[in-house]
Amino acid sequence: MRRLRPADLAREHGLSTQAVRNYERDGHLPPAERTASGYRIYTERHAAALRAYLSVVAAHGHPTAGQIMRALHDGEPDRALTAIDRSHQRLLRDRATLDAVRAAVGHLTAAEPADIAPDDPVPRSIGELAHRLDLTPATLRNWEDAGILAPARDPRTGHRVFRAADLRDAQLAHLLRRGGYPLSAIATVVQQIRTAGGTDALTRALDDWQRRLTGQGLAMLTAAARLDDYLSRHAEGPSPGMA
Repeated sequence: MRRLRPADLAREHGLSTQAVRNYERDGHLPPAERTASGYRIYTERHAAALRAYLSVVAAHGHPTAGQIMRALHDGEPDRALTAIDRSHQRLLRDRATLDAVRAAVGHLTAAEPADIAPDDPVPRSIGELAHRLDLTPATLRNWEDAGILAPARDPRTGHRVFRAADLRDAQLAHLLRRGGYPLSAIATVVQQIRTAGGTDALTRALDDWQRRLTGQGLAMLTAAARLDDYLSRHAEGPSPGMA
Protein backbone atom coordinates (compact mmCIF):
# COMPACT_ATOMS: atom_id res chain seq x y z
CA MET A 1 0.00 0.00 0.00
CA ARG A 2 1.32 3.43 -0.97
CA ARG A 3 2.84 5.38 1.88
CA LEU A 4 1.80 8.98 2.49
CA ARG A 5 3.23 11.76 4.63
CA PRO A 6 1.18 14.05 6.90
CA ALA A 7 1.80 16.82 4.35
CA ASP A 8 0.18 14.70 1.62
CA LEU A 9 -3.03 14.37 3.61
CA ALA A 10 -2.97 17.99 4.70
CA ARG A 11 -2.46 19.40 1.20
CA GLU A 12 -5.66 17.87 -0.18
CA HIS A 13 -7.81 19.79 2.30
CA GLY A 14 -5.76 22.94 2.86
CA LEU A 15 -4.90 21.86 6.41
CA SER A 16 -1.72 22.09 8.40
CA THR A 17 0.26 18.96 9.07
CA GLN A 18 -0.26 19.58 12.78
CA ALA A 19 -4.04 19.44 12.25
CA VAL A 20 -3.63 15.99 10.67
CA ARG A 21 -1.53 14.85 13.62
CA ASN A 22 -4.14 16.23 16.01
CA TYR A 23 -6.92 14.34 14.23
CA GLU A 24 -4.95 11.13 14.66
CA ARG A 25 -4.26 11.93 18.31
CA ASP A 26 -7.98 12.51 18.95
CA GLY A 27 -9.01 9.24 17.31
CA HIS A 28 -10.52 10.78 14.17
CA LEU A 29 -7.95 8.91 12.07
CA PRO A 30 -6.70 5.38 12.73
CA PRO A 31 -3.31 5.11 14.45
CA ALA A 32 -0.38 5.47 12.08
CA GLU A 33 2.62 3.20 11.97
CA ARG A 34 6.04 4.74 12.59
CA THR A 35 9.38 4.47 10.88
CA ALA A 36 12.44 3.50 12.86
CA SER A 37 13.20 7.20 13.25
CA GLY A 38 9.69 7.95 14.55
CA TYR A 39 8.06 9.48 11.46
CA ARG A 40 4.38 8.69 10.87
CA ILE A 41 3.44 6.47 7.95
CA TYR A 42 0.01 7.17 6.51
CA THR A 43 -1.77 5.19 3.80
CA GLU A 44 -4.71 5.59 1.44
CA ARG A 45 -6.91 4.34 4.28
CA HIS A 46 -5.85 7.34 6.39
CA ALA A 47 -6.60 9.64 3.48
CA ALA A 48 -10.07 8.07 3.18
CA ALA A 49 -10.56 8.45 6.94
CA LEU A 50 -9.70 12.14 6.75
CA ARG A 51 -12.12 12.69 3.86
CA ALA A 52 -14.80 10.84 5.80
CA TYR A 53 -14.17 12.78 9.02
CA LEU A 54 -14.29 16.19 7.36
CA SER A 55 -17.47 15.32 5.47
CA VAL A 56 -19.07 14.01 8.67
CA VAL A 57 -18.15 17.27 10.42
CA ALA A 58 -19.95 19.20 7.68
CA ALA A 59 -23.02 16.98 8.02
CA HIS A 60 -23.25 16.30 11.74
CA GLY A 61 -20.97 18.78 13.51
CA HIS A 62 -17.67 18.32 15.31
CA PRO A 63 -18.87 16.50 18.48
CA THR A 64 -20.93 13.90 16.60
CA ALA A 65 -18.22 13.45 13.96
CA GLY A 66 -15.71 12.71 16.69
CA GLN A 67 -18.06 10.17 18.29
CA ILE A 68 -18.61 8.42 14.96
CA MET A 69 -14.96 8.12 13.99
CA ARG A 70 -13.80 7.06 17.45
CA ALA A 71 -16.52 4.41 17.57
CA LEU A 72 -15.39 3.02 14.22
CA HIS A 73 -11.77 2.94 15.32
CA ASP A 74 -12.79 1.21 18.55
CA GLY A 75 -14.44 -1.49 16.46
CA GLU A 76 -17.97 -0.49 17.55
CA PRO A 77 -19.94 0.27 14.37
CA ASP A 78 -23.29 0.13 16.19
CA ARG A 79 -22.19 2.99 18.43
CA ALA A 80 -21.27 4.99 15.34
CA LEU A 81 -24.60 4.21 13.68
CA THR A 82 -26.47 5.27 16.82
CA ALA A 83 -24.74 8.66 16.74
CA ILE A 84 -25.69 9.02 13.06
CA ASP A 85 -29.30 8.04 13.80
CA ARG A 86 -29.55 10.63 16.55
CA SER A 87 -28.25 13.32 14.23
CA HIS A 88 -30.85 12.37 11.62
CA GLN A 89 -33.54 12.52 14.32
CA ARG A 90 -32.43 16.05 15.24
CA LEU A 91 -32.66 17.10 11.60
CA LEU A 92 -36.14 15.59 11.35
CA ARG A 93 -37.24 17.43 14.50
CA ASP A 94 -35.85 20.68 13.09
CA ARG A 95 -37.81 20.13 9.88
CA ALA A 96 -41.00 19.48 11.85
CA THR A 97 -40.44 22.62 13.94
CA LEU A 98 -39.76 24.66 10.81
CA ASP A 99 -42.97 23.43 9.21
CA ALA A 100 -44.99 24.19 12.35
CA VAL A 101 -43.55 27.70 12.69
CA ARG A 102 -44.04 28.43 8.99
CA ALA A 103 -47.68 27.29 9.17
CA ALA A 104 -48.30 29.40 12.25
CA VAL A 105 -46.71 32.47 10.66
CA GLY A 106 -48.95 31.94 7.65
CA HIS A 107 -51.90 31.86 10.02
CA LEU A 108 -50.75 35.12 11.59
CA THR A 109 -50.14 36.97 8.34
CA ALA A 110 -53.62 35.95 7.14
CA ALA A 111 -55.22 37.51 10.23
CA GLU A 112 -56.71 40.97 10.35
CA PRO A 113 -54.08 43.58 11.32
CA ALA A 114 -56.39 44.86 14.03
CA ASP A 115 -56.35 41.41 15.62
CA ILE A 116 -52.59 41.63 16.02
CA ALA A 117 -51.73 45.23 16.79
CA PRO A 118 -54.59 47.41 18.03
CA ASP A 119 -53.81 51.03 18.77
CA ASP A 120 -55.29 51.03 22.27
CA PRO A 121 -53.04 51.96 25.22
CA VAL A 122 -50.79 49.14 26.42
CA PRO A 123 -52.21 47.42 29.52
CA ARG A 124 -49.81 47.34 32.43
CA SER A 125 -51.23 44.72 34.79
CA ILE A 126 -52.22 41.11 34.26
CA GLY A 127 -55.83 42.05 35.00
CA GLU A 128 -55.82 44.76 32.35
CA LEU A 129 -54.26 42.45 29.77
CA ALA A 130 -56.73 39.67 30.58
CA HIS A 131 -59.61 42.14 30.19
CA ARG A 132 -58.20 43.37 26.86
CA LEU A 133 -58.08 39.85 25.42
CA ASP A 134 -61.22 38.60 27.17
CA LEU A 135 -59.22 35.95 29.01
CA THR A 136 -58.65 35.08 32.64
CA PRO A 137 -55.49 36.02 34.54
CA ALA A 138 -54.96 32.28 35.16
CA THR A 139 -54.73 31.72 31.40
CA LEU A 140 -52.04 34.38 31.08
CA ARG A 141 -50.13 32.81 33.97
CA ASN A 142 -50.24 29.48 32.15
CA TRP A 143 -48.86 31.19 29.05
CA GLU A 144 -46.06 32.65 31.13
CA ASP A 145 -45.26 29.19 32.54
CA ALA A 146 -45.15 27.87 28.96
CA GLY A 147 -42.59 30.52 27.95
CA ILE A 148 -44.99 32.49 25.76
CA LEU A 149 -45.03 35.60 27.95
CA ALA A 150 -42.07 37.07 29.80
CA PRO A 151 -43.29 40.19 31.64
CA ALA A 152 -41.00 42.26 33.80
CA ARG A 153 -41.59 42.60 37.53
CA ASP A 154 -42.08 45.75 39.55
CA PRO A 155 -39.05 45.80 41.87
CA ARG A 156 -41.13 47.27 44.70
CA THR A 157 -44.22 45.08 44.58
CA GLY A 158 -43.12 42.07 42.55
CA HIS A 159 -46.20 42.43 40.37
CA ARG A 160 -46.03 41.68 36.67
CA VAL A 161 -45.55 44.69 34.40
CA PHE A 162 -46.63 44.24 30.78
CA ARG A 163 -45.19 46.36 27.98
CA ALA A 164 -45.86 46.72 24.25
CA ALA A 165 -43.81 43.65 23.33
CA ASP A 166 -45.72 41.59 25.91
CA LEU A 167 -49.01 42.77 24.45
CA ARG A 168 -47.85 41.73 20.98
CA ASP A 169 -46.82 38.28 22.24
CA ALA A 170 -50.13 37.83 24.06
CA GLN A 171 -52.11 38.84 20.99
CA LEU A 172 -50.12 36.43 18.80
CA ALA A 173 -50.69 33.65 21.32
CA HIS A 174 -54.41 34.43 21.54
CA LEU A 175 -54.69 34.33 17.77
CA LEU A 176 -52.83 31.02 17.48
CA ARG A 177 -54.86 29.46 20.29
CA ARG A 178 -58.00 30.29 18.36
CA GLY A 179 -56.36 28.53 15.42
CA GLY A 180 -55.95 25.37 17.51
CA TYR A 181 -52.20 25.51 18.14
CA PRO A 182 -50.87 23.91 21.37
CA LEU A 183 -48.98 26.02 23.88
CA SER A 184 -45.64 24.36 23.09
CA ALA A 185 -45.92 25.28 19.40
CA ILE A 186 -47.06 28.81 20.25
CA ALA A 187 -44.08 29.27 22.57
CA THR A 188 -41.73 28.29 19.73
CA VAL A 189 -43.38 30.70 17.30
CA VAL A 190 -43.48 33.62 19.75
CA GLN A 191 -39.85 33.13 20.73
CA GLN A 192 -38.84 32.99 17.06
CA ILE A 193 -40.75 36.20 16.33
CA ARG A 194 -39.31 37.83 19.44
CA THR A 195 -35.79 36.99 18.26
CA ALA A 196 -36.34 37.89 14.60
CA GLY A 197 -38.11 41.18 15.33
CA GLY A 198 -41.45 40.54 13.61
CA THR A 199 -43.21 38.19 11.23
CA ASP A 200 -41.56 39.62 8.09
CA ALA A 201 -38.10 39.14 9.54
CA LEU A 202 -39.10 35.70 10.79
CA THR A 203 -40.28 34.68 7.32
CA ARG A 204 -36.86 35.59 5.92
CA ALA A 205 -35.18 33.73 8.78
CA LEU A 206 -37.32 30.65 8.07
CA ASP A 207 -36.30 30.71 4.42
CA ASP A 208 -32.66 30.81 5.48
CA TRP A 209 -33.30 28.01 7.99
CA GLN A 210 -34.88 25.93 5.23
CA ARG A 211 -31.80 26.40 3.04
CA ARG A 212 -29.52 25.37 5.88
CA LEU A 213 -31.55 22.24 6.64
CA THR A 214 -31.52 21.29 2.97
CA GLY A 215 -27.76 21.83 2.87
CA GLN A 216 -27.31 19.69 5.96
CA GLY A 217 -29.41 16.90 4.48
CA LEU A 218 -27.33 16.90 1.30
CA ALA A 219 -24.14 16.97 3.38
CA MET A 220 -25.39 13.86 5.19
CA LEU A 221 -25.65 12.07 1.85
CA THR A 222 -22.06 13.03 1.01
CA ALA A 223 -20.88 11.95 4.46
CA ALA A 224 -22.58 8.58 4.08
CA ALA A 225 -20.76 8.01 0.78
CA ARG A 226 -17.41 9.02 2.29
CA LEU A 227 -17.94 6.73 5.27
CA ASP A 228 -18.85 3.87 2.98
CA ASP A 229 -15.64 4.41 1.01
CA TYR A 230 -13.62 4.52 4.22
CA LEU A 231 -15.19 1.38 5.64
CA SER A 232 -14.54 -0.42 2.36
CA ARG A 233 -10.86 0.44 2.68
CA HIS A 234 -11.00 -0.51 6.34
CA ALA A 235 -12.21 -3.98 5.37
CA GLU A 236 -9.14 -4.47 3.17
CA GLY A 237 -7.00 -4.80 6.28
CA PRO A 238 -7.09 -2.94 9.60
CA SER A 239 -4.52 -0.46 10.72
CA PRO A 240 -2.99 -0.88 14.17
CA GLY A 241 -5.62 -0.46 16.85
CA MET A 242 -8.56 -1.08 14.50
CA ALA A 243 -10.79 -4.12 14.71
